[in-house]
Amino acid sequence: MAWELRTVGRSIRRSVTRSGPERYTAVQSLKAAGAALLAWAVTGWWWHAPLALLAPWTALFLMQSTVYRSLVAGLQQFVVVVAGTLLAAAAGALTDSTMGALAIALPLTVLLGNYARFGAQGLYAPTAALFVIAGGSYGPSALGHRLLETAVGAAVGICVNALILPPVHAHRVRQLRTQLAMESGRLLDETGEHFAHGDPGDGPGDWYDRAQWLGDVLTDLREAQRWAQESGRLNPGLRMRRSAVADEARGLPDTAWYDLTDHLSALMRTLTELDRQPGALPSEASHALPDVLHGTARVFHCDAATKAGADGPEITGEDTDKALAGTRQARDRLLDALSHGHAGSPAAALAVDTQRLLTALERAVTPQA
Repeated sequence: MAWELRTVGRSIRRSVTRSGPERYTAVQSLKAAGAALLAWAVTGWWWHAPLALLAPWTALFLMQSTVYRSLVAGLQQFVVVVAGTLLAAAAGALTDSTMGALAIALPLTVLLGNYARFGAQGLYAPTAALFVIAGGSYGPSALGHRLLETAVGAAVGICVNALILPPVHAHRVRQLRTQLAMESGRLLDETGEHFAHGDPGDGPGDWYDRAQWLGDVLTDLREAQRWAQESGRLNPGLRMRRSAVADEARGLPDTAWYDLTDHLSALMRTLTELDRQPGALPSEASHALPDVLHGTARVFHCDAATKAGADGPEITGEDTDKALAGTRQARDRLLDALSHGHAGSPAAALAVDTQRLLTALERAVTPQA
């Protein structure tokens, strides 16, 4: 038994100290329990309220995934509880019968609770009506206590979530940004090896599919950015976070990546066509192309290391600038070699796709003023 308790204790400590979903779940669970205890201490232990249970019950369910959601859910819940309580009191006063009051109040409160703007909190309208009618007390004092204790619980839940380790969902944004840059660099390195040494890698047939898959990662990144932006709204703890995390939570624009995935897909399509047409490139272009691909890959790898932060190798802005400078030189050699290509040929498309990709990449990795 003692060994099992120690094992559980170690698991809890790991969950709390390590970043990621496990830590978030553990912290939010402990905060929800703490908020319920605090609400009970205020209303049940200190105030001796007649319906003190409503306060911890409300606080427990307002420990939402973001501070903004806690505030919105608190307002929604209070509105539907007020509506459900007043409707139940009116039904009870009119019928003076539990069955009659339920027959009148429940259809109305269930309809109100299903109103889309109340979201998941709409359930509390019929619940509040049931509590009032089952209690059988419709006087102003009893109704006032119900509403006051619900308001106290909502205030406690919102304050605990906002002031004690307020959640910021920036980890997945950083993870997906790193993955995008790392996988893009790996794809370019493999295509560069193929054109330099004939290394098949995954094969030209897979280049375009892999580039398209990066579009799916970008879709996940957009969703993670929206989640991070919401977690930064009305969050008083955001200023105390590390700058990278705070920037992600504030939703700083990363629109260059939207163009990057499109341009990378276009380049992979062009490279696949070139691989099927031996001799389509001039000799000078054939020598410069691997340097461009490897150089662009280095820029992506530098960006991935920068996004990874402490989890990746130490990369400075100077390293990224050097990689960009070398890639520009290789690109200029490639464009000069392709300048005599025929319009509409894969070689001409290569010049356009390469230029567009590098321009978008420079926008993505260069800090914005």
